Amino acid sequence: MKTIFTLTIFSICVLLAPISMAADPLPTEEDYYKIVKFEIPKDVVLEAGAIELTTDNKLFVSSRRGEIWSIENPFAKDPAKDAKWTRFAHGLHEVLGLASKDGWIYATQRGELTKLKDSNGDGKADIFQTVSDAWEINGDYHEYAFGSKFDKDGNIWIVLCLTGSFNSNSKYRGWCVRVNADGTFTPTCSGIRSPGGIGFNSLGDCFYTDNQGPWNGTCSLKHLLPGSFQGHPDGNKWFDLAKEAKLAGPKPETPKSGSRMMVEAQRIPQLMPPAIYFPYKKMGQSASGIDFDKSEGKFGPFQNQLFVADQTNSTIMRVHLEKVHGRYQGACFPFKKGFGSGNVPVMATKNGHLFVGGTNRGWGSHGNKPFALERLDWTGKIPFEIHEMHAKNDGFEFTFTHPIDPKTASDIASYKISTYCYIYQSAYGSPEVDFTYPKITSAVVAPDNKSVRIVVDKPVAGHIHDLTLAGVRSKDGLPLLHPEAYYTLNYIPEAGK
Repeated sequence: MKTIFTLTIFSICVLLAPISMAADPLPTEEDYYKIVKFEIPKDVVLEAGAIELTTDNKLFVSSRRGEIWSIENPFAKDPAKDAKWTRFAHGLHEVLGLASKDGWIYATQRGELTKLKDSNGDGKADIFQTVSDAWEINGDYHEYAFGSKFDKDGNIWIVLCLTGSFNSNSKYRGWCVRVNADGTFTPTCSGIRSPGGIGFNSLGDCFYTDNQGPWNGTCSLKHLLPGSFQGHPDGNKWFDLAKEAKLAGPKPETPKSGSRMMVEAQRIPQLMPPAIYFPYKKMGQSASGIDFDKSEGKFGPFQNQLFVADQTNSTIMRVHLEKVHGRYQGACFPFKKGFGSGNVPVMATKNGHLFVGGTNRGWGSHGNKPFALERLDWTGKIPFEIHEMHAKNDGFEFTFTHPIDPKTASDIASYKISTYCYIYQSAYGSPEVDFTYPKITSAVVAPDNKSVRIVVDKPVAGHIHDLTLAGVRSKDGLPLLHPEAYYTLNYIPEAGK
């Protein structure tokens, strides 16, 4: 009987062992980056449109309803409890840009750039001055104007939404313009459709996000190179007026509807292909605010990379850019989901935080709150992620945030790839088209186990290269937190580069 009893106990222990010895659950986004929520005062309809941090560490947040709020102690451990809100200004018109300089707050309104100042120190603006109202509006719901921070030359860049302005006589709709602090107005780029945000990379180059619609197959990130044509031809009606303002170069030709972006870029010299396509629904549906990590490691391992919001999906995406043949292109990756409302403005700080504002009025979002203000904080733990993705003449090179397991990373079965592009057309949006399915012929891990070089038999210029690295593991056996990567391969590098 004793033997039978002993065997029975042993059998039970063996059966239970897989349960009691189960591996720890895999880490999630929350282990690395936490969303900290602000408590918005009662009766305040924030609907955040822009965010600015002044040199005295006051956070300014504007509203689509025309208010600007200043927030003291925005870096508090519990801002819902300890942040202090003061209404700085009201009565403005849909403020979608905030910047600060020499004690002034600059607000990009729907119809003008305005500077505001609190001259008596009571926390409320009492001086309002028009800096420029050189563009026009006609009352259409969609006539958004998104404004940047100041560039190194003292300019604010403003992208003027075209949507709803067809056949209108509102000047410069569908354009990017620059306004200097002294009021100098410079038309800069044509071809804007429906912007969702504007900002700079670490080198000071300006980018904006445009949204799916006519002449835009999906949402994208575009480089605002002065004199370039961003792709939507309806705003070119103002080109003669812009030439009077000394914008260099001839008026671009109208693209051929039903073509492909890179085909038309070969034909139209001014046409600037998107640096990044955000595959529709896979990455988001309404790309919006832009900023870069300027924290020198205080926000994790992504120094100088761009963070781009998506309003519909209530997410933040990550972007790594490089230049090939003198033009920006690169990869986008998922980064963080779960924000409270539809993300519009984002602002990264030097001390390692990312402020995110949200609104969903008129624009549905996965975050179900009508508006929100949140702060994304790094926990100090480094996730296992693709760090950078570089195009090569015959494939791609990936670097990682942790050393990789050479066995899984060198196995071509760890990777899946397809390519596609979008129809460049006057109709609304585009499905994914022109699919190819290249073969990965080799995957070579670097001796330091920090990167892998994959060779693809037929990379396709002008296509998004959709890669999943589901089989790659870290040295410690972890899968990638986000194994998806989407590289916009406008141009294939020369051999050896």
